[in-house]
Amino acid sequence: MYIPFTGCATALVTPMRDGAVDFAALERLIEFQIEGGVGALVPCGTTGEAPTLSGEEKRRVIAFTVEKANGRLPVIAGCGSPSTALAARFAEDAANSGADGVLCVTPYYNKATEEGLYLHYSAVARASGLPIVVYNVPKRTGLDISDKAYGRLCEIPEVCAVKEASGDAAAASRLISRFGSRLVFYCGCDEICAPFYAAGGRGLISVASNAAPRKMAHLCAVCEGGRLRDAAALQKELSPFISALFSEVSPIPVKRALDYMGICSDEVRLPLCRMSAAGSARLKRSMKTLGLL
Repeated sequence: MYIPFTGCATALVTPMRDGAVDFAALERLIEFQIEGGVGALVPCGTTGEAPTLSGEEKRRVIAFTVEKANGRLPVIAGCGSPSTALAARFAEDAANSGADGVLCVTPYYNKATEEGLYLHYSAVARASGLPIVVYNVPKRTGLDISDKAYGRLCEIPEVCAVKEASGDAAAASRLISRFGSRLVFYCGCDEICAPFYAAGGRGLISVASNAAPRKMAHLCAVCEGGRLRDAAALQKELSPFISALFSEVSPIPVKRALDYMGICSDEVRLPLCRMSAAGSARLKRSMKTLGLL
């Protein structure tokens, strides 16, 4: 079984300034993640505002991340699109940029049948030849991968892992029990990292680690060590911060957190907008409690 990474991977934000990608800030963020001990970098996913990035911006962000990581961490590049042709092209671009794998969200808005999902991911596999992490996030896409569809996806050799972000720990436990011998399951929800590990998960693709890489990497390490009581205590400690990060549409709050820390601006692209004053105050309080500020 191919395992793209273990532990905590960071779903990187895409720093922006005056409407353009801020590559100087992106380099600061990448170094902050590496110094914080995370296990992988995931650019151009949901947290990276991928739907509002042009194809050229995605290509440049992924290539830049690969260059700056310089082999120190694997780079799992976001290539999702509701268009199979575009997803395949983005995956091919990621492979040409030197990415180690791709994260491919299920087709959103269009959705797909079980057969459509199989054909979609088969096309992405042919285009890139890279290991594929399937991304299941039904609250955003309107599509929850069925058990039958997972069975079909297991037929694609390049499909090696799943970012399971339904937020349903019971469903995750069932899926890991059924398909864990074939697929690596990563938690896609910071708030249930510890119980996801307890169910047999192998890692976390995290929003919170943008601002707290050391703490989220430590949580994953404790989980991997089987210290479930300690992991539960750490999860509880992190809960107010994680809750604040998702009190408004992500990645709005985590960009605000990074702005407080001087790493990048809190600028986002419409239809996202900057965080409310009340939400910002709550976020700042939680960060101070954790010692992030």
